Amino acid sequence: MLFTPNSPETLYAAMLAKDAAYDGHAFVCVTSTGIFCRFVCPARKPKFENTRFFESIPECLSAGFRPCLRCKPMATLKSRDPLTTTLLEHLEREPERIWSEDDIVRLGFDPSTVRRSFKRSIGMTFLDLARLRRTSRGLERLAAEDAVIEAQLEAGFDSASGFRDAVARLIGETPAALKGRELLKADWLETPIGPMLAVADDTRLHLLEFFDRKALPAELTRLRTRTRAAIAFGRNAVIGAIEAELAGYFAGSLRAFQISLAYDATGFTRIVWDALLNIPYGTTCAYADLAATIDHPTAFRAVARANGANQLSIVIPCHRVIGLDGSLTGYGGGLWRKKWLLEHERKFAGG
Repeated sequence: MLFTPNSPETLYAAMLAKDAAYDGHAFVCVTSTGIFCRFVCPARKPKFENTRFFESIPECLSAGFRPCLRCKPMATLKSRDPLTTTLLEHLEREPERIWSEDDIVRLGFDPSTVRRSFKRSIGMTFLDLARLRRTSRGLERLAAEDAVIEAQLEAGFDSASGFRDAVARLIGETPAALKGRELLKADWLETPIGPMLAVADDTRLHLLEFFDRKALPAELTRLRTRTRAAIAFGRNAVIGAIEAELAGYFAGSLRAFQISLAYDATGFTRIVWDALLNIPYGTTCAYADLAATIDHPTAFRAVARANGANQLSIVIPCHRVIGLDGSLTGYGGGLWRKKWLLEHERKFAGG
C-alpha cells in the first residue's frame, strides 16, 4: 500500500505539490465540501484540518464523499482490463442507474467474471461500486440545494430509507458547532404515506414534514435561524409522543392531536393556522370560507399563502382546505397525499 507509512502531514504536503506519483493511488477527501479529489486536482487546496486521506475510491465513497467534478477521480479506476474499463465507462455515463446482474449480462459479460475482476482490481464488486456512486450522485444534488426528492431519485433509491444519511448531512452540524447551543432533536417517523421528519425541543413540536417536500431544506434553515438552536438527530419525549399520536391518527382512532406546538408564525399567519385547527375532522373548507371565518373575506390569497407556509403537516390540517369548486388545490406533501388524507378522514369520521 503506497501511503500507509506516510503521515497525514506528508500526504498533505504531497497534495499541495500536486505530486503525480500519488495519482490513482491516494485521494484527498475534503470534509468542508464533502468531495474527494486526486492529488493533481487544479482546484483550490483545502486547509489541513479539513482533509482526510484514503488509498482507494471505494473508501472515499463509503465514507460519504462524492467525486470532484474538476479532476474526475473516478477516471483513475480504469485499468488495462477491457472488461473493467468498459463497465466503468458505462457507470460514468449513467451514474444514477440502478445496475443489476441482468444489465451486466445484456452487455455481454458474465456476472461471476465481473465480480472477480472488480474484486481483484478495485477491491469491491461492480454492483457495490455502482451503489456507492448513486449515493454520491445524490449528495451532489443536495450540495446544489436541489429538492430532496429529486436528490433521492437522482441517487436511484426507490425509498427514503436508503438516503437518510444524505439528509443528515444537509441538516446536521459538527460537534463543535453544537457546543453551548440549545439543541433541537430530529428523527424520522414512518407513516403509510411516506416517512416524515419531526423536529422538537423538550416541550414542543417545531416541524413535521414529509421527506420529499421541496421546501424542507429552507424550512430547516429558517427554524435554525429563528430559534438560534442547533439540530441533531436523536429522540426526545415530544418526538415519541407525536409518533404515538400519528400512529393513532393513521389507525383511525385519533381525530385531534394533543401535542404541544411551537408555532413558527406570527400575526396573520398565526391566525390562519389557528383557524385551520378548528376545521373538523373529516370535513373540508374552501380558502374563501376560511378567509371569511377570520373576518378577512377578501384575503383568500393571503390565506392560501399562510396555508402553504404550514410546517406542521397533518397536525395543523392544511390538507382540509380545498378550492371553492371542490378541487384539490396545491399541497406541499403532494396532491396524492392530500387526497389520501381526506379519504382516510372521511372513512373514519362516521365511526
